[in-house]
Amino acid sequence: MAQLAASLVTASATVILLLGLIHLLYTFRGHKLRPRDTQLEARLREVSPIITRETTMWEAWIGFNASHSLGLILFGTVYAYLALAHGLFLFGSPFLLAAGLLLLLGYVFLAQRYFFSWRRLGNGPLCGRTYYSLGLTTRVNVAHGIERWSVDIIRGKR
Repeated sequence: MAQLAASLVTASATVILLLGLIHLLYTFRGHKLRPRDTQLEARLREVSPIITRETTMWEAWIGFNASHSLGLILFGTVYAYLALAHGLFLFGSPFLLAAGLLLLLGYVFLAQRYFFSWRRLGNGPLCGRTYYSLGLTTRVNVAHGIERWSVDIIRGKR
């Protein structure tokens, strides 16, 4: 069961890693993250945000998309590595487990609120969160079973 939990978290992290890589590719190549209105893109290349005149809204758009991608890539890389190479450490850390789950829930919320409707959201973020949640549930159930079994041995019931 511990291997199943690690595999599910690895699957989750892999989905998120792939989404991050694809998003990074789309940020710098192709037209998928460009506005449909070419006049809008031209205007974005001219206008700066209020916070600074040292950049344009277009450059900020590219930077925000790239940094978003890097966050996904970092999450996917770190959590896949921890699940595969240091499962006891990962599953023994309530902080890391909660942080991972909260990050995935945050991405799902942001994707639904600002990027996609639920019917167009696709399987990526939801699939990543679902695998992660199943991995946590599997691991918690295994840990609870081991704990109960250990208590029974100590009490002489096994």
